[in-house]
Amino acid sequence: MLPATIPLFPLPNVVLFPSVCLPLHVFEPRYREMVADALDGDRMIGMVLLRPGWEGEYEGRPPIYDVGCAGLITHAERTDDGRYNIVLRGLHKFRVAGEDQSRRYRVANIDPILEPLAEDERSIVTAERRRLEAMLVPQPSGRGVDQKMPPSMADEELVNALAQYLDLEVVEKQALLERDGLVQRCRSLIELLEMKLLSAHHSWGAGRN
Repeated sequence: MLPATIPLFPLPNVVLFPSVCLPLHVFEPRYREMVADALDGDRMIGMVLLRPGWEGEYEGRPPIYDVGCAGLITHAERTDDGRYNIVLRGLHKFRVAGEDQSRRYRVANIDPILEPLAEDERSIVTAERRRLEAMLVPQPSGRGVDQKMPPSMADEELVNALAQYLDLEVVEKQALLERDGLVQRCRSLIELLEMKLLSAHHSWGAGRN
């Protein structure tokens, strides 16, 4: 379960998903302090995305999307100049309910957003996973799906890892994070990829004319 308050690490180009690992290089003094405090405590950090227009207020507290993902620091290395290389593993989504202004770095009061997968949804996710695999690793007729998609990877981990690491716009990733549960996230990811494939096909066709 997540704590009631959590330090925030707002970035303009990163969205963390549950069950996915994220390497980070932390160099700003206020966030180095945040990492040090987290390592002395429960090792949790909340990743949130900065809203567009953040550039002019970055040194302060620019607006953020209110849905983020808490991560557990599973690895931390402090460099000689005081910076940190860390790895976060996504735990649960949360919604920012308010912020504590008492520290140099941002701290939020949060409401956890849990996404339990109902038993009748598991077969749906498995079927949607096959659609994803077929789209991303197409094979000649009769050969099935290439096993470059690790079959041992749980459905939740695969869907969330694709949402995090595919070449998508960061606002598209944020929208996927905000989807209500794994089934909706998987279906939205498929729809998004279908639109991109269709757009690429039209662009390629137009380029030949």
